[in-house]
Amino acid sequence: MSEREVRTFCRVCEPACGLVATVRDGRLEKLLPDREHPVTRGFACNKGLAGVEIHRDPDRLDFPLRRGVSGPAERVSWDAAIDGVSQALRAITERHGANAVAMYIGNPTAFNTLAGPAMGAFSAQLGTKRMFSSGTQDCANKFAGSEAVFGSSTIHPIPDLAHTDFLLAFGANPRVSHGSFISIADPMKALKDARKRGAKLYFVNPRAIESAEPGEEVLIRPDTDLYLMAALLHELDRNGALDRAALAAHGAHVSELLAFCARYPAERAEKVTGVPADTIQRMARELAAARGASVHMSTGVNMGRQGTLAYWLLHMLSFATGNLDRRGGNILSVGFYPAAKAGRREFDKSFADTEFGRLRKGSLPGNLLADAILAEKNPVRALIVVAGNPLLSIGGESRMREALGKLDLLVCIDLYKNATGEYAHWLLPSTDMFERADINITGLGLQHEPWIQWSDAVVAPRAERREEWWIFARLAQALGLKSPLDAGPAPDLWGRIDHMLHARGHSLDELRASGTLVFEPLTPGKFFAEQLQTGDGKVDCCPPAFADALARAERIFVELEGEGLERLKLITRRDPYMHNSWYANVPAMKRGDRDRNRLYVHPDDARARGLVDGEKARVWNEHGELALELAYDAGLMRGVVALTHGWGNRGSTGMRVAARTPGVNANALLPIGAGSFEPLSSQAFMTGIAVEIAAL
Repeated sequence: MSEREVRTFCRVCEPACGLVATVRDGRLEKLLPDREHPVTRGFACNKGLAGVEIHRDPDRLDFPLRRGVSGPAERVSWDAAIDGVSQALRAITERHGANAVAMYIGNPTAFNTLAGPAMGAFSAQLGTKRMFSSGTQDCANKFAGSEAVFGSSTIHPIPDLAHTDFLLAFGANPRVSHGSFISIADPMKALKDARKRGAKLYFVNPRAIESAEPGEEVLIRPDTDLYLMAALLHELDRNGALDRAALAAHGAHVSELLAFCARYPAERAEKVTGVPADTIQRMARELAAARGASVHMSTGVNMGRQGTLAYWLLHMLSFATGNLDRRGGNILSVGFYPAAKAGRREFDKSFADTEFGRLRKGSLPGNLLADAILAEKNPVRALIVVAGNPLLSIGGESRMREALGKLDLLVCIDLYKNATGEYAHWLLPSTDMFERADINITGLGLQHEPWIQWSDAVVAPRAERREEWWIFARLAQALGLKSPLDAGPAPDLWGRIDHMLHARGHSLDELRASGTLVFEPLTPGKFFAEQLQTGDGKVDCCPPAFADALARAERIFVELEGEGLERLKLITRRDPYMHNSWYANVPAMKRGDRDRNRLYVHPDDARARGLVDGEKARVWNEHGELALELAYDAGLMRGVVALTHGWGNRGSTGMRVAARTPGVNANALLPIGAGSFEPLSSQAFMTGIAVEIAAL
């Protein structure tokens, strides 16, 4: 028996925590936190450590499968699968054109360095412009917001938690989610350390979150954060607490910003946010008094109707108070590659006219995928899904089921036959994170402590699992397109990363030899001179391209004001035992009362409707209806109900644990199609959804 330990890292979320894998006779047996890691220092969460269970899951796809004419899918060889898929693609494109083919790219591809370029090269050569992505259910607003304000979609200054005296976090729950658009191992330790230094910490959410222990909760109505941010900026302006020198030296359209914020003084904002005016005024005073104040915003705000505007005002809270590029404020993290120029683009040139109307260039809104398939004119006839599960991740489950059933060709490249894969004509097994070489690319430009790690494959791929780049390279060859495999069976695919490392005076060979490179800590002082990418070298404090969105913001405010604070609104409840739908088939994550998702309701809201803790309830709106168990949660703001997403695997024959513990699909209650996403970014509207509930 041979046993060895291999240092690697997790690729579930942004921190990329260091892991030590125990490999016995070529099999991955165990994962432990890497206590000698120079950055993550022995921190890893239960989700990362459960990666070994996913790797060994007997329900994993191990061989290519073709849908049988009748009955179960049939195992085929890779040659047969590549030939079958390529022939179907060729027939569809020859008859209907390249745009009859679409791709849907799931979240895990962001943690797979070679997958993105491979998919991009394949789709570009194929000629399809119909690219859909889970990013429009997650964070598309942030790329749009930074592009508009700073001139580049890759600029996302993060809180300098090691030195901050004040942190204001919107829609974040770091104990459960660890951080999004800030890559930091053990964020709770950093927050507690800041509190010990005397920093004031505020967490703005519609519910009392697990993370708020070191700071103060500020409960807010969902989908209203924009108005709280505007009220804070107006309060700072009214009290002369803005940094006029910074605004004069580095800001454009400052008066327009202040005029917009003046519409929402604290007293008016209170009417829709539910945050008392005196709380808003107190937070503004404390922010102004801090030597270094930082701000942060996560997916809880991204998924509202105005995520891009909210991210704009978050940037303004930092810049207009002099805390951008300041010790203890928000600082741009520079890792193994200075990436700001890579995302440079003029925001008002980022839109194009499409069959769906005027949309932001790049990934199409996922909420339009079903419409694209079911369209009478030029419908999508073939769909390739990579590491995604649009049936459970996009709103409107019933319409998505109808759409998937209409496809002439559905190819799913994944670890499992998931809920979407139930409709697939071809299922192609991909490797997991421990079966391929990789670097921690996702945290680039977001790391609290900048670093890069190389990991070889910990073990060889089991059975006939293959990397995504290889699958697309084989398909390209079969279609007569250029392919990396034209150079031989083992092409060098890492030249791009080597080039990026050379920009920092390093090389890929050096990284492979050392395993990990750690760079200088967050350093202020270069942002305005070197990193800002706008054409005039100014921070755009109120981009002219926002004009329609600002008018829409007032209309939404009036609508919310008319609703009042009692209208029930649905939010997503983050769960430490779920990560989207990744862990739906892991038995350890489903033990005890974790075998279903529940609708959480404030006890007073429940009792007012005759609802009892633990009993079944009906929740519905114009988009869908669910029946599920109700649970009291006194930590919710009144008028807010919460439901964990990622569930709904009833009938998923390829995932037996998930099928036994299916729960319900929260996204069945979400809007889909035209009007269900933010025009500035294509970000789906997924929080603050109006619902009704009653006893079942």
